[in-house]
Amino acid sequence: MKKIAFLLVLFTISTFAKEITLGIVPQQSPLKLSKKWNQITKYLQEETGINIVFKTEKSIPDFERALYSGTYDLAYMNPYHFIVANKEQKYQAFTRADKKIEGILLSKDKNFSLDSTYLEGKTFLFPAPNAFAATLLTKFEFRTLYNFDIDKKAKVLYVNSHDSVYKGVARGVGDIGGGIVRTYNNFQDKNDKDKIFIIYKTKAYPSHPIAAHPRLDNEVVLKLQKAFLNMPDELKKILSIKNFIITDSKEYEVIKKVKAN
Repeated sequence: MKKIAFLLVLFTISTFAKEITLGIVPQQSPLKLSKKWNQITKYLQEETGINIVFKTEKSIPDFERALYSGTYDLAYMNPYHFIVANKEQKYQAFTRADKKIEGILLSKDKNFSLDSTYLEGKTFLFPAPNAFAATLLTKFEFRTLYNFDIDKKAKVLYVNSHDSVYKGVARGVGDIGGGIVRTYNNFQDKNDKDKIFIIYKTKAYPSHPIAAHPRLDNEVVLKLQKAFLNMPDELKKILSIKNFIITDSKEYEVIKKVKAN
């Protein structure tokens, strides 16, 4: 019996000593993300005993390739990313922020109009083709609500991050830019931020999930879920999140119609 108990202890130690990667969608620069998420992974490790390592990529498309090939054990991704990751690698959502996500459009032009004659030929900046709220939602609503196809009737540039969108609009690279409220609120360049303002908000959808690859044991996932739910307020503030709640993969079925249309 003592030998069996000893082996079980060794198995538990080796399981939690194994490095688990947490991939973060690069809505901001890798440096900014590392400053935030390394504090989160430190807390998760202290809370669970699991060795969790922060990972991200230089761009959202690079992150998508890594995610869809199953590179990360855990990942924080946008809702559309999750639909694909669930299909390709069977990632399962287990927690998210307790708020909905909305896409926003920003401009310097106070005479902004939703009329097609105003929008046609304008340059739109987006962080990436599959950035959910910043790109897919805004394009979806303009097609379905205003009969304006941004890809066909305007010029589109992808600039890798939300911060790059905001800087680009402020500096005249584009006329209109897509983002989300959280990253816009966190945008620190005052000279650029003072030049732009929100001109449009989309309908709200379930926010970015944190999901686990099926290679992780359910026991590990439950430990991590509990740690996120019990995260101290000062750490949640770093992420601009008030609370984490339990979610599951079914909650994101509604996202499929956005891409389909």
